[in-house]
Amino acid sequence: MSLRINDTAPDFTADTTDGEIHFHDWIGDGYAVLFSHPKDFTPICTTELGTMAGMKAQFDKRHAKILGISVDPVESHNKWKGDIEIATGHKVNYPMIGDPELKVAKLYDMLPASAGNSSEGRTPADNQTVRSVFVIGPDKKVKLVLTYPMSTGRNFDEILRAIDSIQLTAKHKVSTPANWKPGEDVALGAAISEEEAQTKFGGYKQILPYLKMAKAPKD
Repeated sequence: MSLRINDTAPDFTADTTDGEIHFHDWIGDGYAVLFSHPKDFTPICTTELGTMAGMKAQFDKRHAKILGISVDPVESHNKWKGDIEIATGHKVNYPMIGDPELKVAKLYDMLPASAGNSSEGRTPADNQTVRSVFVIGPDKKVKLVLTYPMSTGRNFDEILRAIDSIQLTAKHKVSTPANWKPGEDVALGAAISEEEAQTKFGGYKQILPYLKMAKAPKD
C-alpha cells in the first residue's frame, strides 16, 4: 500500500556511509528528509546529491536531517562521492543508505515486491520510480511526498519552503496559500475564534466566507 500523509513512516535498520542507523532513532525529535535515487553514477542524481550537500546548513537550521538512499551498496556510494564533489563543488556531508537488497525501496513502496531482492543487473530505468522525497516529522509521521521523473532535477528550495510551511502550520492554527513564502500572509483556520484572531494575529482580511487572511505569526 502506498504511503499517505500522516501515515507512520516505516522504520528500518540500514547500513549507510556513516555506519548503521535505526531510522526512527536517527530522526530523534526533529524532522527528516529522505530522498531516493535510482542508481549511483547517474547524471541528474549526481547534481541533486551535491546540491543537498551545499544546502545542508539550511536544513540544519530547520532541525531537518538529510538522508539519501540509492539501491546500490555503501561501497559504491563512497566511490560516487568523489564524482559528486567534482561535479558540484560540494562534499557529501550526510549519510547515504546502501539498499542493495531493495528492502527500503520496497518498504516505502518505490519498487514493487516483484522487483526481486538485488540491485545487481538493474539499470536506472528499472529503478526509475525510486525518485521520491519524504519529509517526516518528529512524530515519525509522513508530512510530504514528492516523486519526480528521472529527467527532471528536483527543486530543493521547494522542499525548504514546504518544511517552513509544515513547521509553521504544526505550531499555529493556520494554513499557507499557493506560492506562499515565509513572512507572507497566512489563512486562518476555522478553529480560530474572533477573539484569538484579534489578539494573536491583529485581525484579518476576509476574502470569502471561508477564507480569512492574516499576518503570519512571528514566533
